[in-house]
Amino acid sequence: MSRLYAEVIGDPIAHSKSPLIHNFWLEKLGIDAEYRACHVRPDALADYIARRRTDADWRGCNVTIPHKVTTRALVDVDMTAMRVGAVNTLVHLAGSDLIGMNTDVDGVIGATALVNFTDCKVVVLGAGGAARAALESLWSEDGVGEVVVLARNQAKAQTVTDEIGLNARVLPFEAGTSALAGAGLLVNATQLGMAGQQPMPLFVMEELSRMALGAHVFDMVYVPLETELLRAARAEGKVAIDGLAMLIGQAAAAFEKFFGQPAPREHDAELRSLLTA
Repeated sequence: MSRLYAEVIGDPIAHSKSPLIHNFWLEKLGIDAEYRACHVRPDALADYIARRRTDADWRGCNVTIPHKVTTRALVDVDMTAMRVGAVNTLVHLAGSDLIGMNTDVDGVIGATALVNFTDCKVVVLGAGGAARAALESLWSEDGVGEVVVLARNQAKAQTVTDEIGLNARVLPFEAGTSALAGAGLLVNATQLGMAGQQPMPLFVMEELSRMALGAHVFDMVYVPLETELLRAARAEGKVAIDGLAMLIGQAAAAFEKFFGQPAPREHDAELRSLLTA
């Protein structure tokens, strides 16, 4: 008997934590389905999508590096994915219809749910795909204050903010800008501080003390979970938000679209323990 399934695709893909997350939720809900990891090289992406379109058991897939941008040209996309410029979720609708979505935005919104955005100054580090999701989430917030983007490629960052339609100030990612002064939220949307990557520049840590009282610091990096940025933020009395908050949040949005039931978020503590074991 056939079995419903969803999966995550990428190149490479063995490192993905998505199967652990989705299969954990499937087991908790008693849903007879499975979630797999599928290695898809760039030159095989179009064929993969064409084959899955006709598979009645396939509920969709999450899309990771390097396919988030190229997938857009192969499927219809919703407005959010179009604005962000990247697809991280494909949902199989009736027949052979597919829709490309971006649940990274849902992940950012969920991770920052406790932030009071009214007149809140927000600083975003980076101008890549993760930064696009963060900026798109800010575009949807009512009453958000000044938005500042620190980017090494300022022209790219300006293009991103223009495409999203967000009024933001773009500054160089270097010391001396005083960008964090009075900020209520800092978002690291770069790979700085990730295992195997360059560390977060010291000047960022040094400026944390200039953020607003009770400010939040959200680091999208989750390997390691306790980054130097978050450690420094806690030392300064800021509210630290780790990368698992976004990872689990974006997965939950995709899970409901795949399997028709909300993810059982009451088990988040157990899931986080599994993810960090």
